[in-house]
Amino acid sequence: MTEFLGNDPNLSDYWRSIILYGNNVACYKFALSKALLEIAPTGKTFITLEELAEPFSRHVTEHLKLNPKQTTSNSSRFLSACDRFNQGEISQDELIAITVRLGFDNVIDAFHNVNRSELPIRFFTDERNGQNKGIALTDNLLELPELYQGQNLPKEVEARWRLVETAWKLKISKHLIKVDYDHEKKIIFTGSSNRRVDVTSCRDALNGYQKGKCFYCFADISIESGSEDLGDVDHFFPRKLIYHNIAHPIDGVWNLVLACKDCNRGTGGKFDRLPEERFLKRLHTRNDFFITSHHPLRETLIQQTGTTTKKRVKFLEDNYRAASTGALINSSWQPEYEHPPAFGEDE
Repeated sequence: MTEFLGNDPNLSDYWRSIILYGNNVACYKFALSKALLEIAPTGKTFITLEELAEPFSRHVTEHLKLNPKQTTSNSSRFLSACDRFNQGEISQDELIAITVRLGFDNVIDAFHNVNRSELPIRFFTDERNGQNKGIALTDNLLELPELYQGQNLPKEVEARWRLVETAWKLKISKHLIKVDYDHEKKIIFTGSSNRRVDVTSCRDALNGYQKGKCFYCFADISIESGSEDLGDVDHFFPRKLIYHNIAHPIDGVWNLVLACKDCNRGTGGKFDRLPEERFLKRLHTRNDFFITSHHPLRETLIQQTGTTTKKRVKFLEDNYRAASTGALINSSWQPEYEHPPAFGEDE
């Protein structure tokens, strides 16, 4: 997580560290994250528990409809109440009251804890012991929607939530989910082609680990459909290598990065060329962000690239050597301009 934050982390980096590196054995952190991002644009500085309970419980009930497994524990009185609401057995007012009483027991205290330590900045403070029980939103949270990366954060939370709940639904460790990439639909899925489960957008799943930046030039990219700056899903090792059995599996998550349209397919873009060798270290760093965060794709990456850091480095180097030898790929590529580095070897 320290490497992910880098030397000069910004607010988006701190937020992403919570979503990507914070502990979660239930859905509460994701529901609270989505509720906070929903409330932040209102400019309110204090939110009562009753006000927070509505979006918090709404996001939980919506996900329960998609996946009934929202925790690793065998039972939860709060989740049972959410399910009863979905079944029409209790009213929204009753659900709000139960949420206030049971829904925030641990998540408010633990929200800013990442890798067993508390972040140096906070997005809210706990005011449940005050006269008006609730949370006070800090300027850090209120500023998030104003940032360019603010538009990407809700989708990133949703992608992480979908991956984790899929692992819970399959009754496997969240570290052991194995996924594949659909090249046409730009989504990741688990299962077989006959009985597959579409999990989440590939863009949404990858973006946080690149800090919302183009992998090659570090320009800001968006994951919002229709955006002028929508990032492309690019194969670091060009997909045409699939015919030469190099960089297998070519559609593996390890080989997928997000790139701005200029780097991927603009004038002087990468297209099916191989990036300069210096980008290998950046790819290794990005992949290690997945692995060290105990992301649900962790096992996929380890199986595809190696069980140790040394093996993963060798895997990339061997494939690069094979791809750049002979006439398979004649030239390496680099962007015409690079913004200040956001992650990797140059930060």
